[in-house]
Amino acid sequence: MRVLVTGATGFVGRHVVPALLARNHDVVAVARNCIRAQAMPWYSKVEFVSCDIHDPDVDLVKTLGIPDILVHLAWPGLPNYKGNFHLEVNYPADHRFITKMVLGGVRHVLITGTCLEYGMQTGALSEETLPMPITPYGIAKDELRRGLEDFQTKQPFILQWVRLFYIYGHGQNPNSLLSQLDRAIDNKEETFNMTQGEQLRDYLPVEDVARCLTLLCERPECLGIINCCSGKPISVRSLAEERIGQRGAKTKINFGFYPYPDYEPMEFWGDRRRLDSFLAENVKEGK
Repeated sequence: MRVLVTGATGFVGRHVVPALLARNHDVVAVARNCIRAQAMPWYSKVEFVSCDIHDPDVDLVKTLGIPDILVHLAWPGLPNYKGNFHLEVNYPADHRFITKMVLGGVRHVLITGTCLEYGMQTGALSEETLPMPITPYGIAKDELRRGLEDFQTKQPFILQWVRLFYIYGHGQNPNSLLSQLDRAIDNKEETFNMTQGEQLRDYLPVEDVARCLTLLCERPECLGIINCCSGKPISVRSLAEERIGQRGAKTKINFGFYPYPDYEPMEFWGDRRRLDSFLAENVKEGK
């Protein structure tokens, strides 16, 4: 299968590409920075296209071709969740990009959404939970999904909307909690400042996320919204303490130094029963 991956050099994309290659798919990797792409270990194994998919003057179909599936991971400006550019720039540009590709002949699109689409709702959040986003990022993603669902009524195509929860692993943003903690440990800092750490979150290794996305690519019958998560809440305090234990570090955590984020509830995690039901089918088929 020929798979076009946008945001191929991003945190998730750099792991999705080798996961697809391991499943013997032909990959067209798309990103703006060619030099960054050349540093990826998979660069020589893919067809790489340097392209700004948000540029309205680019002939996207001619430049990128028509793949069997479009895996759209790119979304500029993160982790700034509150910037209005998500609504003013990213949302309309993404909608234009996807619709152009579908009108050009793409029949299967997988897009990553976000748990921030659920807003301040607490507890186990399932795909049936109504989205109530409060950040520009969450609102923009939700508007994109709604817009594409409306577009489906005029131009039918397969749409898989995979909501990512919290991800960690190689290549993650340097300002993420574990990246900052690892730097503090590497620098042998005595203390590490963070919130009180009592908030419950849903964390999944990026390698597991890449595997889930790859398997979903192969199951076009798995339609609509799909939570990609662990389904197991863990406190941020426990996550940080576990990391220090794994590293055998002596760094002490200064809990309560920072206030809690005002755009997230104290306790929320994903319900992954729908994802598990899809993945179970792969196991049955020996995939």
